[in-house]
Amino acid sequence: MNHARITRRQACRLLAAGSAAACLPLDTPSAAGPPKFQLHYALASSMYGKLPLEEIAGEVHKIGAERIDLWPEHHANQREQMEAMGHQRFAELLAKHGVKLGMTTRYDLGPFNLADEIRMLKRFGGSLVVTGSAGPKDVVGAEAKTAVAQFVEKMKPHVELAEQCGVTIGIENHGKALVASLDSIRYLAEAAASPFLGIALAPYHLPQDEKLLARLIEDLGPKLVHFYAWQYGQGCMEKLPKPQELEQMPGRGSLDFRPIVAALKRIGYARWTEIFMHPVPRGIPIMETLQTVTAEINTARAYLSACLAEAT
Repeated sequence: MNHARITRRQACRLLAAGSAAACLPLDTPSAAGPPKFQLHYALASSMYGKLPLEEIAGEVHKIGAERIDLWPEHHANQREQMEAMGHQRFAELLAKHGVKLGMTTRYDLGPFNLADEIRMLKRFGGSLVVTGSAGPKDVVGAEAKTAVAQFVEKMKPHVELAEQCGVTIGIENHGKALVASLDSIRYLAEAAASPFLGIALAPYHLPQDEKLLARLIEDLGPKLVHFYAWQYGQGCMEKLPKPQELEQMPGRGSLDFRPIVAALKRIGYARWTEIFMHPVPRGIPIMETLQTVTAEINTARAYLSACLAEAT
């Protein structure tokens, strides 16, 4: 590994110090000057598999977040749970826990079928939907640039609706997709004129080179609309012993997040960060219980706090 470890005791101290700040509004003035740069977290419901939404909602503040990201089948089913309980009851659940619906992740819908989801997010005050790209795969160079430009053109009516609703569409650089490589990510950033279309950046799917990833973040600037704190580790396609599977988490695997967090700071990144991984099989919690999932996320969060402290 090429980065310093932090102990669980150090992690707990960092979390305790940051817990009060996590509850403050982002624009809270300070006698010492403007607020310091920080990472603003959202909780991905898929980290808890298919556990009840009623239970997961109570964990949002525990990981230093205010907003939840609802995932559907087959990675989770909280998006379906929301519909089953009804929107009124869902709103009451959010209010009970002081939580907001920030975003949803809808690879199942694809980029051209998001209209109803965008309108739903507007009703709940959400501001982001993440999905994948569409178009030819494994194209490079000029062919890739043209294909990405065509994709962005096809997205225009969907982006117009998103803009009207105050919702951003984030395209993840998913493997084996049109927008997957470093170049195709940059092509999308260049072609997407609207601030309501951008990149949901997943380092997992890119070369595990922290300096390269930091340069990409700086190149994207305001086109970076979501960040997954997620590394490749030993992958997520085959069942592995739990310690090896967890190497996808920040601080567990070999990727040094210090240059990455420093790059986020340099561009003034103010969107959400999700501490993330995929379990095998999909649809199960990353750990055995609700409490241990939250604890694992917080261990990663403490590591990212330590990275940010060095960047500061």
